[in-house]
Amino acid sequence: MRIVLVGPPGAGKGTQAAFLAKNLDIPHISTGDLFRANISQGTELGLKAKAFMDAGDLVPDEVTIGMAKDRMEQPDAANGFLLDGFPRNVAQAEALDVVLKAEDMQLDAVLDLEVPEDEVVKRIAGRRICRNDSAHVFHVTYTPPKSEGVCDVCGGELYQRDDDSEATVRRRLEVYHTQTEPIIDYYRAQNLVVTISALGKVDEVTGRAMAALKKS
Repeated sequence: MRIVLVGPPGAGKGTQAAFLAKNLDIPHISTGDLFRANISQGTELGLKAKAFMDAGDLVPDEVTIGMAKDRMEQPDAANGFLLDGFPRNVAQAEALDVVLKAEDMQLDAVLDLEVPEDEVVKRIAGRRICRNDSAHVFHVTYTPPKSEGVCDVCGGELYQRDDDSEATVRRRLEVYHTQTEPIIDYYRAQNLVVTISALGKVDEVTGRAMAALKKS
């Protein structure tokens, strides 16, 4: 299957993408991984992306699209792939259609993870990270530490990242609504969108997604 995964920040896209890709035996292709791989390998596209990033500018769509195209042409993606974080806007969605058509391929589904905005804010703004080890992550509601503000693992101080503040989360949601959400209507016009609730336990959401994809 060839799938695009869409959803607001805090919807659990990264977690679900990993599980779905494993269950479907297809590669999980995320924008972040594409950037890191191309930059670390010193590819032409990676060097271009790094130049923009170092200057504090957004990486142009054509660079991102080029990286995605190269990745989708790799042998392990011959039987499908799951795109996470790409396309990010309608222009990228249109460019992806052109790339797929040129390769005589088409998308099978666009999986839309639906989460109420207040839940997104609650999920992200409640995260607390250990200053000693960022792998130690807690949540004030869902996975609270035994002692408030103290890491259960190493005793380090727990803090809220600036990116996780409620004000920042709401700004990120505004960007999602204006830039990324329109691709749902774009793909809905092609009868590709499958919307599921991303509320509940991780395995429940994965099961819901797998069932919906099988019907699509």
